[in-house]
Amino acid sequence: MCGIAGWINLKENISTECAVINKMADTLNKRGPDQSGSYYSEHAVFGHKRLVVIDPQGGSQPMVRTFNGKKYVIVYNGELYNTEELRKELLQKGFRFQAYSDTEVLLLSYIYWGEECLKYLNGIFAFAIWNETEESLFMARDPLGVKPLFYTTTANSLIFGSEIKALLAHPQVKTVITEEGLTELLSLGPARSLGSGIFANIREIPPAYWAVYNSHGLQLHQYWQLNCYEHKEDLGTTAEHIRYLLVDAIERQLVSDVPLCTFLSGGLDSSAISAVAAAKFKEQGKVLSTYSLEYEDNQAYYQPNEFEPTSDAEWAWVMARSIGSNHQSVVLNNYDVAAALEAAVRAHDLPGMADIDSSLYLFCREIRKKNTVSVSGECADEIFGGYPWYRRSEDLNCNTFPWSKSINERKQLLHKSLQKIDLEGCVQEQYAKTLAQVPVLPSDSPQEQQMKKLFYLNLKWFMITLLNRKDRMSMANSLEVRVPFADYRLVEYAFNLPSELKFHGGREKGLLRLALQGILPPEIITRKKSPYPKTHHPKYTEAVQKRLLQILANPSSPILELIDKEYVTKLAETGGAVYSKPWYGQLMRGPQLLAYLIQLNFWLEEYNVTIKLT
Repeated sequence: MCGIAGWINLKENISTECAVINKMADTLNKRGPDQSGSYYSEHAVFGHKRLVVIDPQGGSQPMVRTFNGKKYVIVYNGELYNTEELRKELLQKGFRFQAYSDTEVLLLSYIYWGEECLKYLNGIFAFAIWNETEESLFMARDPLGVKPLFYTTTANSLIFGSEIKALLAHPQVKTVITEEGLTELLSLGPARSLGSGIFANIREIPPAYWAVYNSHGLQLHQYWQLNCYEHKEDLGTTAEHIRYLLVDAIERQLVSDVPLCTFLSGGLDSSAISAVAAAKFKEQGKVLSTYSLEYEDNQAYYQPNEFEPTSDAEWAWVMARSIGSNHQSVVLNNYDVAAALEAAVRAHDLPGMADIDSSLYLFCREIRKKNTVSVSGECADEIFGGYPWYRRSEDLNCNTFPWSKSINERKQLLHKSLQKIDLEGCVQEQYAKTLAQVPVLPSDSPQEQQMKKLFYLNLKWFMITLLNRKDRMSMANSLEVRVPFADYRLVEYAFNLPSELKFHGGREKGLLRLALQGILPPEIITRKKSPYPKTHHPKYTEAVQKRLLQILANPSSPILELIDKEYVTKLAETGGAVYSKPWYGQLMRGPQLLAYLIQLNFWLEEYNVTIKLT
């Protein structure tokens, strides 16, 4: 994986702006610690930071190729999983390759097919290609949004980068947040609407979109969307089809010239990935390394509940013994998790999911000591129905995002000067806008239409939030993480499965469980879904409680302009105990809300955010 940055100015000569593009690229050092590259021309400058995964010598960027008298330059962050198929087809078209990296395959695919190349790609990607001859920039992002790509436009320029911090390093970009961005942050955060960068005039190329920037300005186009079709396969055939698509996606994503491992929690999704990977490694005479996450003394304080029915700790080892992996349990110190909240904000450039972020940040840091690539189980719950809100009638009919039903509690936190901000309106606008895009069949029953709406909401909101989190926390530690369940073929197939099949046997992810028979031990298949592990230790609560109270006691803390100090103080003094409803998702309750407020204050302070209300 890599970090990319660029600046296009079609009216001025920026070829000497080395310092600007280098500063932008340097903010992305963690995304690409192995190699640096740059490109300068009169109206375009690019910077690139490379994490070497495949073809150390031949994959350097920016990559330049000339074809039919036209000069093309690419900067690319991602991984193509059908590289060899594309290479074979391009060879038949008469192209010749100078190396074996997927970067060259991607560039030549664009040279041959133009924007239609996106129909041929299977992978995760965010890239920009500059046509020097025509002075036109082409940008694109993968179908599910695994890889990020932010941009902003000024009177004469387009500026882009893998992360917001790259844009903020440009002298023309300011850390301003308007009422629109603040409303979205406070009502939807840590989620963002597709295309939003929260900061004023900072946008993100939405998943499954391409864009062209030239003398006519910027134009966005969607190239892929979920198609709706009638599912005609029986139960057994469907399970086999899922099994084939999943195994194929996993095996494609095991290609690497550097050490590769898997995340293994002992849950269904990571166990499936690890089992397939371990079998493939065994064929090659290798042993797979797997990693799980725990917290110091967490078992002493863990209490089962609706969202977290079982602890992962023992199950990861059950699975590791079953597949014969070289397994390591990463045990995190609770004070370290609290201390890493700020590092997580720097990685994300925005307040995130509190210790759900910081723990992943520390987990990835530990894994990176021995590995450069990992494979993880994100996205299975969204496409196969793993979350509680897929099965609860009150969530199916709640008329809002079921993972974010805390709008009244959010308003209660706000400073009296912000009570005019329309949090409800923002949520309802985004909710209705998304529902209007849901593809359904005329033959779908009202119940089936409702289920499709919920699955679509999860794909476009909850899943992308988790993918953003995984990308930022891993790449901040120079670790590439791949997500086979986000293969667009599997996503589209699963979306069109009738809910009665998905919940086979009356179970969450019942069909996926059936498809994995013979791959996983029975006890793993029947285990009830449990989410990403969080700390329950009072030491963590004490740490965030103490830190938030210090922030509240400091009259210069920027968060004081946003919150009701008296109410939040009472909240902090109870350690968040009075706040039992999740702020977001399943895990952000009580102590996690205190941690989120710490992150919000740090973000305002560290990024010197200017808030401009209308």
